[in-house]
Amino acid sequence: MGTTQAGGGATVRRLLLGTQLRKLREARGVSREEAGYSIRASESKISRMELGRVGFKERDVADLLTLYGVEAEHERATVLGLVRAANTTSWWHEYGDILPAWFQNYVGLEEAVAEIHSYEVQFVHGLLQTADYARAVITAGGHVTGAEEIERRVELRLKRQSLLTCDHAPRLVAVLDEAALRRPWGGPELMSTQIDRLLDLAELPNVHLQVMPFGAAGLSAEVGAFTLLGFAEPDLADVVYLEQFTTALYLDKPAEVAEYRHAMTNLLTDSLTPEASRDLLHTVRKEL
Repeated sequence: MGTTQAGGGATVRRLLLGTQLRKLREARGVSREEAGYSIRASESKISRMELGRVGFKERDVADLLTLYGVEAEHERATVLGLVRAANTTSWWHEYGDILPAWFQNYVGLEEAVAEIHSYEVQFVHGLLQTADYARAVITAGGHVTGAEEIERRVELRLKRQSLLTCDHAPRLVAVLDEAALRRPWGGPELMSTQIDRLLDLAELPNVHLQVMPFGAAGLSAEVGAFTLLGFAEPDLADVVYLEQFTTALYLDKPAEVAEYRHAMTNLLTDSLTPEASRDLLHTVRKEL
């Protein structure tokens, strides 16, 4: 335990800055459309800024502060200083050629969270994959065919995994469908190694792994894969991440997040206990 990666702090600052700008706008009674007009942008641009999903131009933020009636020099300096900090280049930008913008948002959020709750049906969660498993899944996807790009994607996935053993590692609560364990990515030997990896990671104090067995009733038949990201900062709303083939959805409305949090609670209840999950992992490994 011990390495940390730069980048997550910049993401938190971007989220906090967006939240602060939203509060200032609402307190002044300014609409997103009016705010967008003041900086020569659209209403959707203001929405993305307030959600911390785009970079910030210092000039735009200065104009918004003026519109929102923030005139005290020290207040303006504090916010503008946050702009410069939020625009710090993150480590994953070196993978910008292979990393779509919609997933860059996720990587930044992942580095900034206090808790990750995940339900996976087809695959082992990316933070828990071995290099060979990741390579097999990426290759099987079909839309990445060049050997160099495949290796860079594997490298990126492995770099993300250092999150689990850094100084301020988040808590990962992962529910994994038994189908993912029995889908033979790359053959029996590869899957045996992957299961060994799961057994090792489940021993970490911040990793909680449960398996949803075949035949379990309840929400497991209705809920697709999703990830729920929770933040320590009280001003930051939890986010539900739903990945699709060529894009992703980010849900942060309290009512929607509450539905997924309830679903995760039920999934954990329907799944095997951590101890029984380890027993099943050993059983599947022997059968391989």
